[in-house]
Amino acid sequence: MASNPARLAVDELRAFGTEVLVSLGVPADDATLVADSLVQADLWGHQSHGLLRLPWYAARLRSGVMRAVTDPAVLSDTGPLLLLDGRDGIGQVLADRARRLASARARAHGVGVVGVRNSNHFGTAMYFTRRAAADGLVAVLTTNASPAMAPWGGREKRIGTNPWSIAAPGPDGRVVAVDIANTAVARGKIYLAQNRGEPIPEDWALTAEGAPTTDPAEGVLGVILPMAGHKGYAISFLMDVLSGALTGSAVGTGVHGPYETDRPSGCGHLFLVLDPAAFGDPAGYEQRVRQLIDEVKDVPLAQGFDEVFHPGEVEDRAETANLAAGGVQLADRSVTELCVLAEETGVPFPAGGSR
Repeated sequence: MASNPARLAVDELRAFGTEVLVSLGVPADDATLVADSLVQADLWGHQSHGLLRLPWYAARLRSGVMRAVTDPAVLSDTGPLLLLDGRDGIGQVLADRARRLASARARAHGVGVVGVRNSNHFGTAMYFTRRAAADGLVAVLTTNASPAMAPWGGREKRIGTNPWSIAAPGPDGRVVAVDIANTAVARGKIYLAQNRGEPIPEDWALTAEGAPTTDPAEGVLGVILPMAGHKGYAISFLMDVLSGALTGSAVGTGVHGPYETDRPSGCGHLFLVLDPAAFGDPAGYEQRVRQLIDEVKDVPLAQGFDEVFHPGEVEDRAETANLAAGGVQLADRSVTELCVLAEETGVPFPAGGSR
């Protein structure tokens, strides 16, 4: 049975994550970025991509399949487009490097595109696209991932969840954003259910034998179902083309996940940034996004609903609520695993989360 854990202060969690990564050889600035991205996911209510993943990253750093010092090489530069070899560096650091480079090229050319090969898991894609949108730019980020779903009609894992995010500036300094996996649910949510001791819905995953399951442990070992049936499979396939095939990184079964400690990830990313000013009507752009938001917010409500949200609003609300409440609540098993990591690295875990 899941318990109601105490809230942990976000500043303390960020400091803990940063110190753990620094103890494993990650430069301080990079460690701060990674820790912030994980805690931000927890603040947004996406614990599947939060600090739950820090022990996985630590294990990969220790084994050497992910390099502590991220030192990408530029393989191609056409002006608006660059290709980086991440050389097995940290995914968040490479994704943010891609964001900054793509944003600078978009300012200069109207569009900036950065491909990254030989990277690692970068956490929540929205963390990076929202940063670009906060700077007044429209951003699209794709990545591939280790196999999690079967091709439509098959029953063995061949295609990753291959998530993607789009974020854009909204009116009054707001951001509109989406971040989705192409499966019925991100694989991390099944791990989170396992950590919470909770069952999963029957339409999330199949066992290794192809039967529906509510057991998250069986779901992890089995096949995650695509969203929207064949449509989710097709979208995921094309995200692998953009992220892996196009960038020269691994694809399909050649990609390995953050929970695997002994193999380089081989994942790739594509970061596309557009400057609304290059379209010649930035004020009109903002007005049109405002119109969209107003129209969806003012729609008559369906039965069982109290409010309609624009994309990204749920995360904004969750962050505000968690900060007002004094921090985030992590699953008991997640805290236990973080406490083990604390003992291994000699970095004290925040007192409120001791077990």
